[in-house]
Amino acid sequence: MAATEYRVFDADNHLYESPAVITDYIPREFSRDIRFVEVRGRTRIAVKGRITDFMPNPTFERVAAPGAHVAYFKADNLAGRTMREMTGQPIDCLPAFREPGPRLETLDRLGVHRALMFPTLANLLEYSLEGDPDLTHIAVHAVNRWLHDAWTFDYRERIFTVPVITLPIVEEAVAELEWVLERGARAILIRPAPVTGLRGSRSIALPEFDPFWARVQEAGVLVCMHGSFPPLNHYYETWEPGRTDSAFEPTPLKYLLLQHREIEDAIAAMICHGALSRFPGIRVLSVENGAGWVGHTLKELDLVYRKMPQDFAEHPVEVFKRNIFVNPFWEDDVADLVGLMGPTHVLFGSDYPHPEGLAEPLDYLGYLDEAHIAPDVQRRIMSDNGNGLLGLVA
Repeated sequence: MAATEYRVFDADNHLYESPAVITDYIPREFSRDIRFVEVRGRTRIAVKGRITDFMPNPTFERVAAPGAHVAYFKADNLAGRTMREMTGQPIDCLPAFREPGPRLETLDRLGVHRALMFPTLANLLEYSLEGDPDLTHIAVHAVNRWLHDAWTFDYRERIFTVPVITLPIVEEAVAELEWVLERGARAILIRPAPVTGLRGSRSIALPEFDPFWARVQEAGVLVCMHGSFPPLNHYYETWEPGRTDSAFEPTPLKYLLLQHREIEDAIAAMICHGALSRFPGIRVLSVENGAGWVGHTLKELDLVYRKMPQDFAEHPVEVFKRNIFVNPFWEDDVADLVGLMGPTHVLFGSDYPHPEGLAEPLDYLGYLDEAHIAPDVQRRIMSDNGNGLLGLVA
């Protein structure tokens, strides 16, 4: 069955935020806490006086070309080039990366009918503001205001921009959830990490967050946990002090230690702390975290249940297979993932236009063919599952 016989749903697209998020949407009284600064001729973001170089150009005036890092993620780098060398010359940020109208035209050209659209900058702000819950909520609301003004949360029932919800102050999280729901959000973005606040760090799945999760279940809104700045970065730096927090300068040890541990830990917390049993209607989609962690997580959940079943309301593996949906990387073993989770819980996502994604999203079909995924299962992965999670007709 060719993709032309059904409408493709891409569960992982990205936009590049305008500098206005920082310059115009952060309230003036906090403009010294989050601002652009010039460092040796380059623009950086300073958050409470700390300069980050996680993103080489946070204004996104120039960006890496879509798909520039494919060779790296294919593990096909026999020449030993650095990720920065593989990136090559940056390109001008196209209108399609900034605005929904031009993006819709690009989706038509790429053969994609609908897409979840994720911000790029928000993850950095939330990570950098750890320990300041009030400013974290203010910054996230600024991002969401810009997202709604520039993109809306439901553009012509084809582009579904995903607003961010941060959880340090439960009442503020519920208020933000209500704000985005009133404006048509069909999905929300939750960082897969512990909450940090005035009382330290804690799991997002503890009962104190139940008012938030109860409203999520009642609204039926999809929860997306997208790959993020790893909370375990602090742990990595106890082994190898970080020279930089740049996303484009990994080291072998950093790559091995961090992997996608944040999503595994976040999902484990949601299950082991009981949130997904107290609220079994919540659906969690893992986006841009790959699939290599799934088998290990299922094995460990089964093992811990057999050791202490009295601490679970239901079998944790069953909870995982009921509540969790996964967007595998194009380089993952999709056949193995389908075998672990079934065909209804796996979703296609291209990560367009990021350099680690696919420049041509429908190239994903070739990887499914190589994995001998049956045509009816391909249609579920490429279309039906994504549309179904948002309550849409495929």
